[in-house]
Amino acid sequence: MVQKHRSLSTLAAALAAVALLGGCSLLSPRPTQPSNGSASPSPQPQSSGSLPSSPAPPPAPPVAPALPPPSRENHLSPATHSLVTQARTQISHGDLDGASATLDRALRIEPNNPLLWIERGRLRLAESDPHQSEGCGRKALALASGDRGTQAQAGRLLADALRAQGRNPEAIEVERQPFMH
Repeated sequence: MVQKHRSLSTLAAALAAVALLGGCSLLSPRPTQPSNGSASPSPQPQSSGSLPSSPAPPPAPPVAPALPPPSRENHLSPATHSLVTQARTQISHGDLDGASATLDRALRIEPNNPLLWIERGRLRLAESDPHQSEGCGRKALALASGDRGTQAQAGRLLADALRAQGRNPEAIEVERQPFMH
């Protein structure tokens, strides 16, 4: 008999715990599932005096206006800075081929650094290759997003390359871009 009383009390305690835990889920609203375009079951009609089965979701917080992305500055790593310095020295001594090879080494280290593409574009202008210079300027401009100073340098290179090709109206259009001011 004691054994039967103990199992009934254990069963009663378990049922009480389930009832309490089940009651907790009624106190907090369930998260709503995002609509994926599939048909959802139609809502149950409610009688005029009944309360809704779940509380209405809280209103969405107001959306803040989009802020412009934070500006960034491009820098050369110590290794590429050293190579750019070496290339500039080679240019000043008239060794354009050596400077080109040195800048190629720097670009292998940091291929997505717009400052290196600007250096390469300036070298191509010095080599009287404005078409290659234009390509370097466009590449630098594409990589420089968010850095207005680097965008302006790339824009000046591009405008110079276009002028060297006799494409003055296009050069003027580049110089009118907002990043140039």
